[in-house]
Amino acid sequence: MLLQQSPGEAYRRVDFDARVTGARPAELVHVCYEHLIGALGTAMHAHEKGDNELKSRSMTRALTAITALQMGVSSEHAVGSALNQLYAAARRTILDNALTFDAGQITTIRNDFTEIGQALRNA
Repeated sequence: MLLQQSPGEAYRRVDFDARVTGARPAELVHVCYEHLIGALGTAMHAHEKGDNELKSRSMTRALTAITALQMGVSSEHAVGSALNQLYAAARRTILDNALTFDAGQITTIRNDFTEIGQALRNA
């Protein structure tokens, strides 16, 4: 069975693969943050438009980004524990919203990760 992707999905996948190949750990974190923020934004847009399929795919992409971030946390790093708590809370909220979508909660998570991502880029 052939998996059919929209041109946008195919482009997003090629862009992701190109950015991940050969990237340093800090760059991978930025990519994960960007994908998380983008996926949450798309989920909110899909919810507003009543597109449950796109919303589901977007929430899945957000979970994938959070999982990758969680897997990359070093418990030996000074902020490792705090990052693990942040990522676990975000993951829990995203999972809860997969069934009962609360745009306010998703907006809060998206804004939080946008701020953190900007701070990381400026550091």
